[in-house]
Amino acid sequence: MNAIGTLLVLLGWLIALVGLIMLLIAAFKEHILWGLGCLFIPIVPLIFVIVNWDKAKNAFFTWIAGILVVILGAALGASAYPHLH
Repeated sequence: MNAIGTLLVLLGWLIALVGLIMLLIAAFKEHILWGLGCLFIPIVPLIFVIVNWDKAKNAFFTWIAGILVVILGAALGASAYPHLH
């Protein structure tokens, strides 16, 4: 179970990274300041998603799916060590 959990965590991070790159591309297409803001200021990506939902929803859902896969992988990995709970 531990190997599957590790693979899911790595896959989840890859999916989340793809979602964030998609979000950056959408932000830079909208305006250079949106892109730079998303790149350097942590709250700006969330604001961008809210303000530009139609352009950013696919990137947002991809990022969320990646985070969910990471959580699932972490839960599977933790279940391999029940004596540590």
